[in-house]
Amino acid sequence: MKLITFKREGVSRIGAIIEENVVDLHVAYKELLASEGKLRAEQIAEAFVPADMNGFLQGGKESLELAKQAIDFALNTKEANGYKLVFDINEVKVEAPVPQPGKIICVGHNYREHIAEMGRELPPFPVVFAKFANTVIGPQDDIPFYPISEQLDYEAEFAFVVGKRARNISQENALDYVAGYTIANDVTYRDIQRRTLEWLQGKTVEGSAPMGPWLVTSDELVDPSGLDVRLTVNGEERQKTNTANFVFDVKYLVEFLSNLMTLEPGDIVLTGTPGGVGVARDPQVFLKDGDVVKIEIDRIGTLENRVQSVKEVAKVK
Repeated sequence: MKLITFKREGVSRIGAIIEENVVDLHVAYKELLASEGKLRAEQIAEAFVPADMNGFLQGGKESLELAKQAIDFALNTKEANGYKLVFDINEVKVEAPVPQPGKIICVGHNYREHIAEMGRELPPFPVVFAKFANTVIGPQDDIPFYPISEQLDYEAEFAFVVGKRARNISQENALDYVAGYTIANDVTYRDIQRRTLEWLQGKTVEGSAPMGPWLVTSDELVDPSGLDVRLTVNGEERQKTNTANFVFDVKYLVEFLSNLMTLEPGDIVLTGTPGGVGVARDPQVFLKDGDVVKIEIDRIGTLENRVQSVKEVAKVK
C-alpha cells in the first residue's frame, strides 16, 4: 500500500494511492462503519483509522487491515452521506507522508563510496545525528534557500519509518518494526555544517528535509536491500548507488538505534547518502535558485523539488 498525507480545503488527512486516485482513509472507514449501522462510527474511526499519520501508525497491523477494508468500500461507493471518499490526485496537495515525526534520526557515512570521497575510513559504528520536524516539507513544496549560506547541498536518502514501539530489538526481528519506506533529501548548508565539529546547525534549517511522495508499506516492500538510488539536478546525474552498498543496513540500524533509545511509531530514519554530493565534487558545485532536484528509488517512486531563494533573514556575522 502507498500511504500519503494530503491536504484539501486547508485540512490535512491520510490517504492511500490507488492508481491516480487518493482514498480518504479516515472518512472512508467512518462511512463504512456507518453503513454497517455502528452508532459510534465517528469515535471508532478516530480510534482505529485516525486522520493523522502518526496516530494511524500507532494502530499497527490492525489499523492497516481496517484501512484496506475502507479502501474497498470507498472504491465501490465513491461518495457517502455527502462525503467524497475518492479524489483524483490532482485535486489534492500531497504533503510529506509523516509531516510531524517525533524523531528524525540521520545516519552519516553509510555508503562506501561516500566515505571514500570524504577521505574517511569505514566507521565501526553508525555516525548518527538529527534533524527536527521543522525541516520537513512535501514533494510538492519548494526547498527554501535562505541567505545565510552560499553552499546549499543535496543528499539522496532512502528512509524508513518506524511502525511500532521498539526498544532493544534484534536484527532477526527488526523489519517487523518498520512501517514502510520513503524518499528523503537531507538538504545541507555545508559552510554552516562545518562551523563546528558537530553537524546539527547545518542540517536543521527550515525546509531542509523534503520527503515523499508516499510511504510504501513494508508488506508491499518486504526487502529493502538491492534498490537503485539516483539523484539528478536539472536532469544531470549527480548520485547513483544501490542500497546493497550500505555499511549498516536497515536491520542493523533498527537494532543499533533501539539499543540507544526507544523508537516510536512515526519516527523516521534517514539511512545515509551515496557518493556525489556537491561539496565533494571537483570543482565543488552547490544548489542555486531554480534548480530541480529529483531523487528516484526503485519500488518507491520519485521525489522532486525545486530550489527557491528566500529573500529574508539577516546573515549572522
